Amino acid sequence: MEEKNNYQRIFILDFVISLIGGGAILFLSAGRLDWLPAWGMLAINAGMMAAMGFVIFGRFPDLAKERLRPPKDAKKWDLVINSFVRLIQAARYVVAGLDKRNGWTVGFPAWLQLAALAVSSLGYAIIPWAVANNKFFSQIVRIQSDRGHAVAAGGPYRFVRHPSYLGMIAFELSIPLLLGSWGALGISAISAGLIILRTALEDRTLQAELPGYAEYAKRVRYRLVPGVW
Repeated sequence: MEEKNNYQRIFILDFVISLIGGGAILFLSAGRLDWLPAWGMLAINAGMMAAMGFVIFGRFPDLAKERLRPPKDAKKWDLVINSFVRLIQAARYVVAGLDKRNGWTVGFPAWLQLAALAVSSLGYAIIPWAVANNKFFSQIVRIQSDRGHAVAAGGPYRFVRHPSYLGMIAFELSIPLLLGSWGALGISAISAGLIILRTALEDRTLQAELPGYAEYAKRVRYRLVPGVW
């Protein structure tokens, strides 16, 4: 019980630091706090992370240890991709904030921002749904033999093999639109491309190393988009 409480505290601390860090980058770059779309983005992040916490600690408490203190056998390419994605995401917020400060993007349609709010919310809603149906939902790509790793095939995994990546890509591409910055969209496109690359490499790893995954891939043909790809 004490270990679970410790991981809950670490999760909450990471949660708070992530929100404060993202908000600081956005608002310092913009030079203002009265930026409603930025607050909306932070609210979406907060909602997703809170839902993740409820799912993890309510259903799979041992997953907290895997996610917060992952072992050292992660694929090296995964560590590199994750590092670049984080850097690009930070750069996106800086560019979006500077765009807001300097007025680089003019006349951005409000309806597109509202649509982006809906898409980003739905995208991030997919992630806790995926976690709720996959007790091996780690932050790193590795075969979790120490945890009895098995194929997850329920919930959104009935439709695509990597639903959380679909949600992440939807978020990555819609958030710059919510923030009203074409420049930030260009940077987010790079991040989305890296996530697609990670999806392909992870799928290849699972098919080669996780028992039963190749058969699952034959049943669920689509990697990211149902009926398309």
